[in-house]
Amino acid sequence: MTDIDVSTQKPLPSQDLITLTHIVYALHAFSAISGLTSAAFIVTAFLTGWPSIIAVIINYVKRDSVRGTFLDTHFSWQIRTFWWSLLWLVIAGLMIATFIGMVIGIPILLAAGIWILYRIIRGWLNLLSRKAMPMPD
Repeated sequence: MTDIDVSTQKPLPSQDLITLTHIVYALHAFSAISGLTSAAFIVTAFLTGWPSIIAVIINYVKRDSVRGTFLDTHFSWQIRTFWWSLLWLVIAGLMIATFIGMVIGIPILLAAGIWILYRIIRGWLNLLSRKAMPMPD
């Protein structure tokens, strides 16, 4: 029988799924931090690093297992972070391709890197508190 969260009336996920979600945040964090410690930008390391790619694959493969639980919002948060980061990388890349756009493209990459770190930290802290992530309607 599935346990129910008294406050939200939603099913509680298994401890294995909670641990898996921690691992996914750790993979994303590892990729982002490697961008801080190398010549790569955070956003490019986050998107091209094998840990983040593995994390997003895990998100998609295990998404049905977390449906209806607070972990569902974390999986959506992680997936959205990855795809929005890719969008910002493409926009910045197109800007950097032109000399004039370089003035705009590099700050976009830096802002996207800070945004990625913020989303990893905020998501992981909410997971530690066993809280759902806010999601757009």
